[in-house]
Amino acid sequence: MELNSSTLFCNDTVAWTWLSSVQPPFLALISILGVLGNSLVLCVFSLQRKPCSVADVYLGNLAAADLIMVLCLPFWMVTIAQDYQWNFGQLLCKVINTAIPMNYYCSVLFLVLVSVDRYLALAKPMNRTKMRCPKWAKRICVMVWVASFILSLPNLLFRRVRFFSTLEVEACYLAYPHPAWILQRNLTRNLIGFLVPLPVISLCTFHIVKALKNRSLMIQPRVQTERKAAKLVLTVLIVFFFCWTPFQLMRLLSTLDYFQLVSGCLWEDILQIGIQLATYLGYSNSAINPFLYVIVGSHFRKRALGVFQNLLSFRRKSSSSVLTNVTVISKCGDSPKDNRVTPLTLKRVYPPLTHQIVSRSS
Repeated sequence: MELNSSTLFCNDTVAWTWLSSVQPPFLALISILGVLGNSLVLCVFSLQRKPCSVADVYLGNLAAADLIMVLCLPFWMVTIAQDYQWNFGQLLCKVINTAIPMNYYCSVLFLVLVSVDRYLALAKPMNRTKMRCPKWAKRICVMVWVASFILSLPNLLFRRVRFFSTLEVEACYLAYPHPAWILQRNLTRNLIGFLVPLPVISLCTFHIVKALKNRSLMIQPRVQTERKAAKLVLTVLIVFFFCWTPFQLMRLLSTLDYFQLVSGCLWEDILQIGIQLATYLGYSNSAINPFLYVIVGSHFRKRALGVFQNLLSFRRKSSSSVLTNVTVISKCGDSPKDNRVTPLTLKRVYPPLTHQIVSRSS
């Protein structure tokens, strides 16, 4: 979600009014579905009894990145509903808008890693490398998070909250010190976020599909298990590129706009509205991924069912143990033996009469 000064001064069109009315409910829908779905995925990966595989580590981190992103969207939903009035302070202006681009870099890098892992699992099943070790996969994920944060640092540095008198709003917007930073941002997202990962993912996908068609490999039971995960990964990759390719094309047009090949508020409106629509399509990817795990991932469905069954059985055992203890206590308290009055009971309640008291009373 980006807002700059040109967007603020060239937004008096009917299209912007329509877009501003559609954005809040759409962001609310993405946020609700994304939080529920990605929380479910993380719960399944965290509570499953079997140790996580390398693909689980990468997909779990992908779900964590999606969850962070959808948790940031309600801030912009409220802001857009209030005509871009930012009421959350400058610190959240920087933090929220740094976390959102981090999601994209994390997503594409984790998908590169999971596609490479599927390639090694199917095309090179006999080769055991460090990349196929869960411990090394976790270390690589930490490096991906750090690299994504570094790539998103310009948002942390140049996001500002400023009052625009013409619109009478206090907006959270990008205040680049030089227009060349726009070119740097677009080239970074086009190159690192798309053009460099694309051939790697395409090459791995080609070999994955080729291995899936190889019947001699399908005889091995281990390869059959890897095959199920590969189908899920391929589906996630296809949906990712479907959702984010329009965003990359609009960034390319924004790079051409930097050289002022076309100018004017009309072109600026078309470009900015196109970027907004393409961005929302990309954001929807974070809400779609969890449903892909459930619909396509048969192995994930089995694990999710196992986790829920374990939770239900644990709850039943705990409730049954509590009922058993209560029953035992009630039975012990209601037994006829406990209700009888014995000399020991009288001694506890009434102190024994001493000899002196007896003599005085007589």
